[in-house]
Amino acid sequence: MKWDLCGIFTHRNRGLVWKKKKYEAIVEAILFTMGESVELERIAKTLELDTERTKKIIEHLMQRYEDDGVGVKIMELDGSYQMCTKGEMYEYLVKIAKQPKKHVLTDVLLETLSIIAYKQPITKAEIEKIRGVSCDHAVNKLVEYNLVCELGRLDAPGRPLLFGTTEEFLRSFGVQSIDELPVLSPVQVEEFKQEAEAEMHMKLDI
Repeated sequence: MKWDLCGIFTHRNRGLVWKKKKYEAIVEAILFTMGESVELERIAKTLELDTERTKKIIEHLMQRYEDDGVGVKIMELDGSYQMCTKGEMYEYLVKIAKQPKKHVLTDVLLETLSIIAYKQPITKAEIEKIRGVSCDHAVNKLVEYNLVCELGRLDAPGRPLLFGTTEEFLRSFGVQSIDELPVLSPVQVEEFKQEAEAEMHMKLDI
């Protein structure tokens, strides 16, 4: 009896390709339906695969989205994944959205956000020590924009709130984790402080 080895391998490969496409379709459905980031472990559990193989499937899907030039992408956010629109699609989305949300980040907000991103978890008092001025308004705005959130309380007298960045921050700045942020030099921190002092003097002049 002659075995058609070529046919056997072809059939086997087709089966593997079909399974891979099915897994990718499931991942797409999960991310589209959830609308928020989903942990790798949860996706792997749904696929009934280990995390290593699941990650490869997601990475292949991410690359396919890039190669096909579609309007959405999958972002990795600190061990989780989320489907979202590409940045270059914003100008078209605002034409159809009734109330497009676009937060304006002033220099003050950016400086405060930078300090929180690099020094988190951090209290308002520690932020003010670096900037030299009150940060209440800036921190409250960043919380409102969902770029910053409360992480808990410092184990110290008064138990002040600790703040850190959110997944929305990672999405907005296109990084997978805070480890990808560029190194902030002491000179830049000092510049933040000088700019804050100048800002305070300007307010006093008014």
